[in-house]
Amino acid sequence: MKQSMRARRLLKNNKRLKLQSKLNLVSLMDIFTILVFFLLLNSSDVEVLQTDKSIKLPESVSEKIPSTTLVVRVNSDSVIVGNQTVAPVAEILQSDEPLIAALRKELSYQASKAKELSEDQKLAGRAVTILGDHAIPYQLLKKIMATCAASDYRNISLAVSKVPSKDELVSSGGSGVES
Repeated sequence: MKQSMRARRLLKNNKRLKLQSKLNLVSLMDIFTILVFFLLLNSSDVEVLQTDKSIKLPESVSEKIPSTTLVVRVNSDSVIVGNQTVAPVAEILQSDEPLIAALRKELSYQASKAKELSEDQKLAGRAVTILGDHAIPYQLLKKIMATCAASDYRNISLAVSKVPSKDELVSSGGSGVES
């Protein structure tokens, strides 16, 4: 039986359309490669301070990002430098000494491990960040800061949890009203 031109054209198109299409992965792989490089380059911008679950930081609207320094953590039980427990808080509070001897010893040890300071850095002192629970007594914080300053760690930063400022709340559509 002879087929018309139209029937042959329809048969040819049906055969061509029945073939399964193939997925072109080249462009998809290009996108993922760019995404991987982007994430690798930008992941180093974020710095997270190690915290204990026992420490609840005070809140602030500070905009300054902390730099990498020696970290002194203070919770309700103990004072910790790096991963080394230095002294119990109860013992520090009972003492009449203005400085904490165990903390001073540990800070001196940490300073001996660090690189030598330049003349400008010697004037400012070494940098230290204090992660203190929001409920620690001021007397304890004062002793820790005095000990740090006496151990040549005079560039003291206090870590806080960032909360949005009133301006940020208003610009993001928040109420801007404090409770």
